Amino acid sequence: MLHIRFKFLNTPFRHPFTTAHGIKTHQPALLVAIQFNGLKGIGEAPAIHYYNVTTESMAEELQRKTPVLSRYAYTEPERFWHFCHHLFPNNPFLVCALDMAYWDLHSKMKGTRLYQLWDLDWSKRPPTDYTIGIDTPEVMLQKMREKPWPVYKIKVSEPAHLDVLRALRAETHATLRVDANAAWSLEQARELLPEMEQLNIELIEQPLHKDDLEGMKELKKLSSIPLVADESCVGEQDVKRCAEGFHGINIKLTKCSGITPALRMIQEARTLGLKVMMGCMNETEIGTAAMANFLPLLDYADLDGPLLLDVPPLQQIRYDQGSIDWIS
Repeated sequence: MLHIRFKFLNTPFRHPFTTAHGIKTHQPALLVAIQFNGLKGIGEAPAIHYYNVTTESMAEELQRKTPVLSRYAYTEPERFWHFCHHLFPNNPFLVCALDMAYWDLHSKMKGTRLYQLWDLDWSKRPPTDYTIGIDTPEVMLQKMREKPWPVYKIKVSEPAHLDVLRALRAETHATLRVDANAAWSLEQARELLPEMEQLNIELIEQPLHKDDLEGMKELKKLSSIPLVADESCVGEQDVKRCAEGFHGINIKLTKCSGITPALRMIQEARTLGLKVMMGCMNETEIGTAAMANFLPLLDYADLDGPLLLDVPPLQQIRYDQGSIDWIS
């Protein structure tokens, strides 16, 4: 018998975090614990307002169906994901938290980390970027100076932010990535591409609206900079479609409903010749540690949630100039 528990979090950001979707001062999340045979696995699902997900709605549905979950007979994680997927067909965020907790439990029962279960080479992992949210040029420069880092992801929402990018580039030789969060029009993107190339931008994440596939197809033909899908790539059903207009995809565990489908998405992306990024949705160390296991499978990593949140000292993972490693 599985024992299911949950807990609410509402973690403050170190600085107000602004993107094209709005401004946040705290990140709410639901933690889910699954206990079996004296061992406990923990998963996390942040609540994201523009996906109409709240911690309260996740907890309410979890409570209603906990008796069914509790009777589940322990088996492989992939089977548990399918069980949860059918039990909560319209709640991928909650399924993610459960799937993550179950994989954590499974790895503890096996006495090893997930990347070792998957037979991955830990020496081959990309550095994670550090995200700088939208603000005045002075504040964004100050954030960069406070956090010397080899790779930055810069949030933008309008062409006027080109001046910010120029100011940041004048300050550093670090790798710069741009995340537009679907805020540009095709015409704006066309005009900005030469400037992005001149600023030596490594990649551009989600330049156009998530449904503007025709615009992305045209932009892909013009761009020498890799274009990476985020809002356009929610789950497994989106990978093949994104191959037409993007050079890569950004997988978010919360959006795609967990570790189990993320593994399948990576496999399909490689078959289609796509680059793979894994991104966070400002998870704490709990969700980020789960994602860290994927590092050897990635081209790009955006796993800086614990760096952006005002949290106690980390217990599982550590950051060293972009590199993520285990504390013990």
